[in-house]
Amino acid sequence: MTRLGHCCDTAVQTLGVCVACWVRDCSLPPMFVLGCGLARGRAARCPHLASSANGIAGALLPHGPTQKEGSLLGEKRSAMASAELGLSLQGTRESGADVRSANVTAVMALANILKSSLGPQGLDKMLVDDIGDVTITNDGATILKQLEVEHPAAKVLVELANLQDTEVGDGTTSVVIIAAELLKKANELVKNNIHPTTVIAGYRLAMRESIKYIQANMSVQVDKLEQDVLLSIAKTTLSSKFIGGDSELFSKIIVDAVKSVRVPGPNGKAKYPVSQINVLKSHGQSSSESVLVPGGYAIQISRGSQEMPTQVKPAKIALLDFDLKKHRMGMGVNIVIDDPEELERVRQKEMDLTKDKIKKIVDAGTTVVFTTKGIDDFAMKYLVEAGILAARRVDKKDIKRIAKCTGGTLLLTMADMDGEEKFDPQCLGSADEVVEQRVGDNDFLFIKGCSATKAATILLRGANEYMLEEAERSVHDALCAVSRTLESNSVVPGGGAVETALSLHLEDYATTFDSYEQWAIAEYAEALQVVPKVLAINGACDAIDLLADLRNCHTAAKKDPTKADQKWYGLDLMKGVVRNSVTAGVLEPMVSKLKSLKFATEAAITILRIDDLIKIAPDPEQQ
Repeated sequence: MTRLGHCCDTAVQTLGVCVACWVRDCSLPPMFVLGCGLARGRAARCPHLASSANGIAGALLPHGPTQKEGSLLGEKRSAMASAELGLSLQGTRESGADVRSANVTAVMALANILKSSLGPQGLDKMLVDDIGDVTITNDGATILKQLEVEHPAAKVLVELANLQDTEVGDGTTSVVIIAAELLKKANELVKNNIHPTTVIAGYRLAMRESIKYIQANMSVQVDKLEQDVLLSIAKTTLSSKFIGGDSELFSKIIVDAVKSVRVPGPNGKAKYPVSQINVLKSHGQSSSESVLVPGGYAIQISRGSQEMPTQVKPAKIALLDFDLKKHRMGMGVNIVIDDPEELERVRQKEMDLTKDKIKKIVDAGTTVVFTTKGIDDFAMKYLVEAGILAARRVDKKDIKRIAKCTGGTLLLTMADMDGEEKFDPQCLGSADEVVEQRVGDNDFLFIKGCSATKAATILLRGANEYMLEEAERSVHDALCAVSRTLESNSVVPGGGAVETALSLHLEDYATTFDSYEQWAIAEYAEALQVVPKVLAINGACDAIDLLADLRNCHTAAKKDPTKADQKWYGLDLMKGVVRNSVTAGVLEPMVSKLKSLKFATEAAITILRIDDLIKIAPDPEQQ
């Protein structure tokens, strides 16, 4: 037997003949040839067996292999081929329904954290990081930023909230909740054997139709409303925040601040850059003591010396990005001095260099100096003698904003192209007044009457750091919402009115399709109802009853022309009823709704497209 087996291997190796044909011609028992490893390997390449699903085993076994044997042979052959090509996977792999379910679970877990913080009755979250710092907030983007999210699909939602915060400023919580609900509904469709590509196509159709419907039917031009829309927008944004109790005061401060930084655009449209509004925090007193400093920029810093003036009128401001200190030789430069008198002259020359530099700045007409670096006592003496107000260690971000507001230039050096030092008076910024004032426990420098562009500063007061930080986040969201409203000139009703109207419209729109996309559009319509539902639950109301009333009002508005005003109806969570959101002043910028729908849909589609998750194993640590 051994000899015959050896002959079998040799015949295949030397002649390259087909094992099946060779067995048939030699009348050898089939089970004998199965013992020849080389023969089986060669037979797999035989043209006579190319059509056989199970390779050599199918040719040699009398009745073919069992299903288990065929599967094992197939896996072994695939592994051998991968190993030969160097394609072995070092890591773990999930695919199909498993990875989709895992993604939906991770995304829903993240959305469930945020759900209870949505709306005017939403609750706050306390987040404690690894070093014990506490953050108390109900802002969606801040909560997700603080969480250490590891799941790759959940990270998409974190980026989604940051994008909404950057683009619009408000609506970060609702955009995450809508995206998670869309993904959950899509996963149910896929489980019912509807292909993900079909679901994605349906979602895109629903999104486009939603945007058209909002622009055509749900938006209101700001100039057509009699009430002060900007105050209503600010109040609506602040209603869900910590400072909502003082919304009357803060909404007025915010609207005045945004209006004061109006910049004419090149195409005739005005811009309202929120970056020109500085928000400062100072401990002490209550939040109702917060004030707006109109037409000025403030920084939390004091003058360099108590002998300097506290007020300069008018101000010519020099902005420096270098220090004013006694001149020192460069690194690696040594001076060998034999005569002690020469040493004294070198020291005097170093002092004179700094004195000349300050003299050139003063001679240009400078009355105020801001530098991002330091000013030593020697330089301070000359500045005090010249009657200049100087501040050192100014934050780079602040000094750039001051340069933009006052029309000054931030100087990195005083050297010109010839190597000489000089100070150009054209680099000076100008303002009506620079004054130091004490607010609470801190000193502030106020730059009033900036010449180049408008600027404003909001000074927030509060009992502790947590309150001040949350107030700053709330004010930033409201500033962005008011700015977007002024730029787009369109608003939509709040309180879940837009989502309810869209849901009913998309249900009708879905019936116009006779393909599988109909199911995806219908599920999209149902997913949008999550916003009014969560609002009602957070307001301790009967969600089913309120949602039924709201849908009834919007259905009547579509069918009965005499009840057309009911399309503006949203939820009143204080009284647990439905009401006209427009007349009640519950308004949101239209751009916020459009962006949140686009971002949520794209995020859901991005995660839905994933059908394979491969985690590469880390390289083993070298010994």
